[in-house]
Amino acid sequence: MMPLDDSEIERVLVVTAHPDDCDFGAAGTIALWTAKGIKVSYCICTNGDQGGEDPNVPRDEMPKIRQREQREAGVAVGVTDITFLNYRDGWLVPTIELRKDIVRQIRISKPDRMVIQSPERNWDRLFSSHPDHMAAGEAAIQAVYPDSRNAFAFEDLLKVEGLEPWRVKEVWVTSTSNPDHYVDITTTFDKKMKALHAHVSQTAHNENLEKMVREWGERNAEANNLPAGSVAEVFKIVNTN
Repeated sequence: MMPLDDSEIERVLVVTAHPDDCDFGAAGTIALWTAKGIKVSYCICTNGDQGGEDPNVPRDEMPKIRQREQREAGVAVGVTDITFLNYRDGWLVPTIELRKDIVRQIRISKPDRMVIQSPERNWDRLFSSHPDHMAAGEAAIQAVYPDSRNAFAFEDLLKVEGLEPWRVKEVWVTSTSNPDHYVDITTTFDKKMKALHAHVSQTAHNENLEKMVREWGERNAEANNLPAGSVAEVFKIVNTN
């Protein structure tokens, strides 16, 4: 499935489970989009309170830390519109309430394109299939179809909040075992790393972070026949229009 040309895209909404998921999965691509003038918004489902490496940090402080880090990471790739749904980290399930919250964000931001996490387990990269990731992906695709376009789904969003139905044109899925589209992010890899380094509570302990992320991207590039030394992010494209 070929995606729409970026010239046809005005707005993108990225829905992920945790702060930093969007940066590991798509920050290089997002930086390319914002450089073209595409408005990118984030919707982060959980508060990230199970994250971090320092046992001395009180758990009730972690959500504030992670939200601050995500906002700093967003600036690195040109994103300032970030909504935190504040569901409990590690407990995310694709409930009707979560679907409604994501539908609300779709109708507010009116994206032509969405980026979501895969709702399917990737047996080749188990760490990418955190239960929260799959739950966020499942709720997000349900919100795209059928809910966000249906005036009779969550009627109070229209009748009380005045949020008109919205039809998303396409969805890009990260962390899938069968990607069918790549984006060369060699020129924005530095911005991706700046975003990832902003998540100090999650990444500062990893001295090999850049090497690890670059190797992932180089494998993606090699699999798609890009020149040696290139770095790529990969997605599965879903036409939802």
